[in-house]
Amino acid sequence: MIFSEYNLLKWYNNIMYERFLESEVKSKIGKGKAIILIGPRQVGKTTLINKILENRNHLFLDADDPSIRRLLAEPDTLQIKRILGRHSIVFIDEAQRIPHIGLTSKIIVDQFDNIQLILSGSSSFDLANAFNEPLTGRKWEYELFPVTWEEFEEKHGYVYGEQDLENRLIYGFYPDVLNHPGDEREILKQLVSSYLYRDILAFAGLRKSESLEKLLLLLALQVGSEVNYDELGRSAGIDKNTVSRYIDILMKGYVLFSLSSFSRNVRNEIKKRKKIYFYDNGVRNALIGNFSQLELRPDKGAIWENFLVSERLKQNHYKYPFAKMYFWRTTGQQEVDFVEEADGNIHGFEFKWKTGKSKRLPGTFSQHYNASAHFIDRSNFRDFVIR
Repeated sequence: MIFSEYNLLKWYNNIMYERFLESEVKSKIGKGKAIILIGPRQVGKTTLINKILENRNHLFLDADDPSIRRLLAEPDTLQIKRILGRHSIVFIDEAQRIPHIGLTSKIIVDQFDNIQLILSGSSSFDLANAFNEPLTGRKWEYELFPVTWEEFEEKHGYVYGEQDLENRLIYGFYPDVLNHPGDEREILKQLVSSYLYRDILAFAGLRKSESLEKLLLLLALQVGSEVNYDELGRSAGIDKNTVSRYIDILMKGYVLFSLSSFSRNVRNEIKKRKKIYFYDNGVRNALIGNFSQLELRPDKGAIWENFLVSERLKQNHYKYPFAKMYFWRTTGQQEVDFVEEADGNIHGFEFKWKTGKSKRLPGTFSQHYNASAHFIDRSNFRDFVIR
């Protein structure tokens, strides 16, 4: 069948990616605990839950609606019973917007044992604090990220993946970006302006965005490099403590994550520095305003490393939650791009876009930690991003 350009775009717009968490969430329905799904805006949380509940009797409550927030802010048991009616499943979307949602959820879980409660939220700002104490022992909690390379390639196939890899390095894996080829820049621009500079400022109680914007730009330009909070503060015009606070906010908002330095007391190891990465390459490139082709870019290595590390993070969250991720460097500039510790074994990884001549980890690292060495490049990256 030959697609016209119109039909091809229409087909793209109806793509539904199979998410790894679908089977996990399905398996917990009816097990007597609340199911909580958190993650960035627009990564497909609502779509995923709606797909799971498509043929089930359920009540959908959208907490973006002020009337829903009023109903659920401080209800008593009788009010909750009236709201739930005869539904066996209740899905509350954007639950972090509801005051005291943790206590309301506790009432539902404790008093209505025939009802499955499902909640989603777009940040860990309020949800973690709201649910930790009231729902201790009463919840299954999951994090959903942008589409993984594995989910992407399972949908489109190996050949398409090979052809589209460089686009994904530039534009990332947000579902709306994937589903609207040709409109990626506009979608990412709107995502950055609405989510980063509106929602996160509101969640964090920040009034001005100028310092946050400067800090984000600095971090975007230093992806894959160690960051110094004092230097970042001087460049952004804020103090070290404010830098730390902003970075913590951006991590809780699923914009950034960090790797700590790996150390087991080798004398010259750097022990307290961090590397900062973005959950999505498209967001990072939108922040610096650069969507140039990969071969034309001086930051090609940073883009490649951010892609690999963010994909590994997703895989570990979904499949290997006890794996620990680090980087390693000494004061003498010996370094390993990525270190993973899992099941008592230590693995060191070096990243190159193209195969290099040198394939050897620093002897100090390999010998002291009895670490296995892995070299990831364009030809074998699937070994790293699909587990």
